[in-house]
Amino acid sequence: MQITGVGIVIAGLLPRVAFAARNALRSMRTGVQPGGKTRIVIETSARPSYTLVYGENTLTIKLSNTPADDSVSAKLASGTLVKSVEQTQIGDALNIVATLRRPIAEIPKNQIMILDPNGDNDYRLVLDFTAASATPKAASNTPSESTTAAAKKHIIVLDAGHGGKDPGCIGKGGTKEKTVVLSVAQKLRNALRNEGFTVYMTRNDDTYLKLADRASIAEKKKADLFISIHANANPSRSVKGFSIYTLSEKASDEEAQKLADAENAADKIDVDGFESFSKDIRVALSALQQHAVAEMSEEYANGCARAFNRGGIEQQAGPAVRHAPLAVLRSTVPGALIECGHLSNAAEEKLLKTSAHQDKLVAAIVRSVKNYDFEV
Repeated sequence: MQITGVGIVIAGLLPRVAFAARNALRSMRTGVQPGGKTRIVIETSARPSYTLVYGENTLTIKLSNTPADDSVSAKLASGTLVKSVEQTQIGDALNIVATLRRPIAEIPKNQIMILDPNGDNDYRLVLDFTAASATPKAASNTPSESTTAAAKKHIIVLDAGHGGKDPGCIGKGGTKEKTVVLSVAQKLRNALRNEGFTVYMTRNDDTYLKLADRASIAEKKKADLFISIHANANPSRSVKGFSIYTLSEKASDEEAQKLADAENAADKIDVDGFESFSKDIRVALSALQQHAVAEMSEEYANGCARAFNRGGIEQQAGPAVRHAPLAVLRSTVPGALIECGHLSNAAEEKLLKTSAHQDKLVAAIVRSVKNYDFEV
């Protein structure tokens, strides 16, 4: 499938990426960790795109674009909070439902890991947790997520794609991507500022910017999150719906070399006395930072997809969150590129031009930012 919606941003790169490859469940197991923590490990053939859903005595791990596999049964260790593990299929998502002996609280982000393949192991989603505290916090002492975010003035950089001599994709009705996404970005800026966030834009008018300049603005502003707004196009005019992209770990050789350039990444790492470390340690710190940024970007993208789904915005067929070697996301700032819809689809082209639909998109993105955990 050829996707051309981000135009110059990823021209010549996206066709080489197979976005719709199906993931496969390899194994499931539980164990006990120091401090009495229960560990669940889900092993998959490809990097998992996941969502966690908490029930009264259940934990559901939703894996997108993954089929159930009855031949894979969970290996349950004694002494854990997990009584049983079952698989159910809902659409293209595999739901792995762990029935628990006691309720648990939401698992902190620093207790969730995705481990890369190593030896005989494929990708592993690792969750560590304990039973919930029996004493709830007083509501009056617990600030809401939006209040916390506003109080700490987190910095968001919004990137309206294309601009100036680069119109982006153009719909059959003549709608230019650069015009639509600037309108959405400006509305989003105002809405986020009203929520208490500090917001900057890479462009606020019909200006052309190089991709590296867009990414560098986020770094110079010391942004906590970078959001690039685009509209898509597809050779098939029947294709429509939103999709969200994060930077791919498996890029083309040329792009992979750029990501692997430890010295370049090291120049941007905010570590006291960084230059005094040996080259080997600087390379290791660079790799750790790149991994952390990828994890945080994936977290935001998944939350954004949920916000779009809950907002009743149509999703493009296939996984909502995809991965590509996007130059605009090549940064030390967590971020995602949002394709708001398809200008190549006549009905969606008309929709994307309307103020009402743009407001709907903005409301979903605002929810995703407010729900994002900035504190990891």
